[in-house]
Amino acid sequence: MNKTLLLILCDFLLLTLLALTDWTHIDAARPEPAAATTTQTAPSAGAATPDDDLVAVMQLALTDEQARREQLAQELDHTAQTLAEREKNLTQLDAQLNQTTQQAAQLRRQLDTTAADATRTKEQAEALARQLVEREAEAKRQAAELEKLEKAQAEARQKIEDLNVTVRVAEQEKTLLRETTVALKEQVEAERQERLQVQATNVQLAQGVGQLADQSATLTREFRESQPINANTLFNTYLANRLTARFQARRDSFFGPIVRDRAATTVLVTDGQATYALLHVEDTPFSLGEPGADWASFSITLGKDNRAVAIPRLEFLRADPRAVGLPVPAALADQFGVKVYQTALDPYRFPDALLIARDGRAYGEVPFKLDPANPGYVKMDTRLVRKLFADYNPGRGDLVLSKTGELLGIMVNSDYCVVVGAFAANAAFPVGDDLKATPTGPLLDAQVARRAALPTPLRMP
Repeated sequence: MNKTLLLILCDFLLLTLLALTDWTHIDAARPEPAAATTTQTAPSAGAATPDDDLVAVMQLALTDEQARREQLAQELDHTAQTLAEREKNLTQLDAQLNQTTQQAAQLRRQLDTTAADATRTKEQAEALARQLVEREAEAKRQAAELEKLEKAQAEARQKIEDLNVTVRVAEQEKTLLRETTVALKEQVEAERQERLQVQATNVQLAQGVGQLADQSATLTREFRESQPINANTLFNTYLANRLTARFQARRDSFFGPIVRDRAATTVLVTDGQATYALLHVEDTPFSLGEPGADWASFSITLGKDNRAVAIPRLEFLRADPRAVGLPVPAALADQFGVKVYQTALDPYRFPDALLIARDGRAYGEVPFKLDPANPGYVKMDTRLVRKLFADYNPGRGDLVLSKTGELLGIMVNSDYCVVVGAFAANAAFPVGDDLKATPTGPLLDAQVARRAALPTPLRMP
């Protein structure tokens, strides 16, 4: 508390006590002086008494007190004014504080909004950064593609320029040829007129010469057919025209998948209508010495060097179940540049035939004879084979050519050759990656049964 205010309050309380005190009672209660004192003489008239002094003191105190009260009142007024101003200031401060609080709340909301906006802006910035990286990568990729396109365009322009030069040269050659053609036409027309004059004279001579030429061609063909071809020549022709057949078959078993790959050499043969590649069944993934099975997939290719074509199916020939053929279009021979062998029209003209090993590595001349008990087959006398290779022993799958260069047939075992005159299929084995819809087991079992029904000499291995 303020010291001045405390002093004022103490003086005020003192004055209040003095004003409220009953001094008359105090005087009446005061004890009378002793008798000795009563004998004192009365004060002289006009002398100051203690009461007067007290009154004077009180008056002086009252004056001082009044002055103090006035000063106090002034100070109170000033304090009240100060307090009022302070109250006013406090009110203003409260208002300002409320306003500041509202502003702070508003600022906090704005700050939250700004923070949210900043977060969104950051996310957008990150997304934009990712887009920028992607666009830069895309720009690099497009730049690389553009460079490739420009390079290709430059090459194309160079090719166009080369073609333009070629076209101009061709146009010049065309013009020259046109001029030459006109000259030749004139020359031809002149020669035609001369030929017309000569033609009338030569008609009769031509008719006679034509008849003579027909007779000569017939005699020449008969002479050539009656002359055997050297074995070395036949084998050399075979080597130049052989093709490679490749097989792949797959099926599932209890122990896992079974895959068989086979490859064999062969030639193209025609009977005048159809063209086939002739093989023994043992050259394929299948065998007639085991029960038939359902194969899951089967593929065939036929080719020469680094070229190959897919074959649509494998056919078991009616002549013998072990003789199989791969049907091919006649144009395939031109595609591979190979000769198509003819089936022998007169297979028994010569008593000997040429056997070529199934792998194409050996050959030999073997005499053969007809077997009345087994028509459609000839028995090869392998004991009298004239070996041109020391380690060659004829066996199944060997091709048999007549001495005139025609195909006689194929060895079904080590002794017998089935004569192939015309291609007729008994059954066809399909080709594909999924053969579940066409079970192959019954088809193979049927061929096994056909082999088992053959006479004993023929079904021997």
